[in-house]
Order: sequence, then C-alpha cells, then structure tokens
Amino acid sequence: MSIKLGVPSKGRLMEKTFDWFGERGVTLGRSGSDREYAGRVDGIDGVELVLLSAGEIPRELAAGRIHLGVTGTDLIREKLGRWDMQVETLVELGFGHADLILAVPQCWVDVDVLDDLDAAAAAFRRDHGFRLRIATKYHRLVRDFLRDHGVADYQLVDSQGATEGTVKNETAEAVADITSTGETLRANHLKILEDGLILKSQATLFRARRVDMSDADRATLRELMTLLSIE
Repeated sequence: MSIKLGVPSKGRLMEKTFDWFGERGVTLGRSGSDREYAGRVDGIDGVELVLLSAGEIPRELAAGRIHLGVTGTDLIREKLGRWDMQVETLVELGFGHADLILAVPQCWVDVDVLDDLDAAAAAFRRDHGFRLRIATKYHRLVRDFLRDHGVADYQLVDSQGATEGTVKNETAEAVADITSTGETLRANHLKILEDGLILKSQATLFRARRVDMSDADRATLRELMTLLSIE
C-alpha cells in the first residue's frame, strides 16, 4: 500500500503545487511525458502521486480512493455535501486565490446589495412571468448563500462556459462566478454586489476522512506531515 496524493494534472495549479512541495523537500513530477497522468515522488518513500483534474479531486477524496488531495476550497464545498464530514483541511497553500461572487449588470443602478436583488427579483417575476436567472457553475454554494440571505425569487441556470457572457447573450440576468481581479466582470459591464461575496477560495491540501490505511500508511503519513510542517 502507499499514501496516494492527488494533485491537479495541468496548468498553474499543478506547477505551483509542485513548487510548494518541492520547497519542503518533497519533489513531485510526471513520470513520463506531459501527456501521461502518472507521477513520481522523491524525498519520501511510500507516497504515490496521482494526477487528476482539480474538479475530480473532491470526488476521489470523498470515495477514499486518494488519501490527500490539492484542490480549491470552492470545488470541495460545491461538490461535497457536508464536506467537512468527508474531508479535513490540512493547510492552505497560499496560491490559486479566487472569490466566488454574485454580480449584476452595471446599469441596475438601484441594485447594490442582496436586499435590492431580492426586490428586483420579485419585480422581474411580476413583469416577465418567470424567475430572474442567475448563471453559475456553483449551484450548491449559490443556493445556500441566497437562502441564508432571504433571496427567493430566482432560478439558477447552468453555465459551464464563459459565465460572464451570459447576461450579454440574454441567457441570464445575473451571474455567480469565480473571479480573481474582476476585470472580466467589468469588461462585460457587470458589478459585484456590495455584500455579494459568497466564498473566498484558494488551493488547499485536504485529507480524506474515510479511507483505509495500514500501520505502514499511517507511519508514512506522519512522516509526510512532519516534512510539510503540518501539525
């Protein structure tokens, strides 16, 4: 057996994760070409690198098929119901920062906070005969956030592409999406509600709570945590 560590398989998240572990004496890398999804780990025995998409890592952690995984806070909380019962947060890695926010058209001059959105949504349904549409990939997080803030007259529409463009394309009236700088929102004439921050996310190392481990695996995990300075 070995400790399986899931890491994003491409892009800046993979590179930054490799750098973070490398700075702590654990070298991660691909075992072959860039097209291969097998990895290697140097600096500690008994750890296996598994390269996955960031969106797959929450599922693999919850299923107990990997012991540790690096992914965004947003993906863990969106994809896993009662997420904290399934995974444990070990350490935030200090990169991959992004905010999940709620934004509306800049021309909605009377809509600046969630209470305004609630009133606008009720008026929209009265005037148009259907609920105001909010485009998002994050259905669980957005639904919970709006429920907690008393916004009711809306419908979520799924957006797996360029969410910010849905308002311009008239497939939604508002958006809930990840942003790091806000530039794309401004380019699409959208503004973030003053109280519209749903979640601050960053790359984080998580541990699966429900996973089989031998005594040797536990010893390897303790050694890895020591190397990474995680208590």
